[in-house]
Amino acid sequence: MAKINIKPLADRVVIKPSEAEEKTAGGLIIPDTAKEKPQRGTVVAVGPGKNNEPLTVKEGDVVLYGKYAGTEITIDGDDYLIMRESDLVAII
Repeated sequence: MAKINIKPLADRVVIKPSEAEEKTAGGLIIPDTAKEKPQRGTVVAVGPGKNNEPLTVKEGDVVLYGKYAGTEITIDGDDYLIMRESDLVAII
């Protein structure tokens, strides 16, 4: 994964969302209009934390987050999400 040129502030992290599922478990192809927004991604940048509270996630962690969490951004043609660490649900 390429290093991005962005440094999140405070308790924010930058996430590269995973690709949406192309097929169901039964093998059916999912059309683009019916694909679920991914809720899993990889942390690509982390802020320093706030008030001497360092972040618990680190670059490279695969995380789960809320369906509507974060702000979508595009950098060099790639889509990313910026969100607070508190919007993350779990590290997997």
